[in-house]
Amino acid sequence: MTKKLFWEDPYKTECEATVLSINGKEVILDQTIFFAFSGGQESDSGRINGIPVKEAIKSNDNIIYVLEDEPNFKKGDKVIVKIDWEKRYKIMRLHSAAHIIYFLFAEKTGIRKLIGSNITKEKARLDYEYPEPITDILPEIEEKANELFSKDVEIKTYPDENDKSRMLWECLNWKIPCGGTHVKSTKEIGKVKLKRKNIGSGKERIEIYLL
Repeated sequence: MTKKLFWEDPYKTECEATVLSINGKEVILDQTIFFAFSGGQESDSGRINGIPVKEAIKSNDNIIYVLEDEPNFKKGDKVIVKIDWEKRYKIMRLHSAAHIIYFLFAEKTGIRKLIGSNITKEKARLDYEYPEPITDILPEIEEKANELFSKDVEIKTYPDENDKSRMLWECLNWKIPCGGTHVKSTKEIGKVKLKRKNIGSGKERIEIYLL
């Protein structure tokens, strides 16, 4: 089982780990700060012992790292894991912003069901089934979001008491299960811009950009 240090401290950019297994260029570590694609959040970028990670794959309780080159280490060795902090921090800000905008949209429309979502370093998106264009709704949601992001409001992530393998995200009176990486305060998110995109008949997308 890979211990997920990014749940304990998403601001950590480097850690030491022990190699549990190697299969060609595929590596499993005992612990890691390197997030693998899950819940719509893009994988981190980074290196293990200086070797770029081509792909990070969540596999049950483990994370498999596919390296670009053959490992320069063996099973049982200690290695250094480093991540691209600039990318990670953008994702943290956008992921927290996406949750808040999700709840603001739900309060405005009563709709809570998502049909899709994705978080990358460039933008976040939330997809809904909605009978008409959301163009007129977005300015109000954007204004409310940016007002909150101008304040230092705590964002918390912590293990679910009933299931320690599951993480919860909480801000104000909003709470949602989420195993992604997040900032600790709404003020860290900064100002955002929302854009509407039609993705098909009766389907609407909110795109979230950092300014």
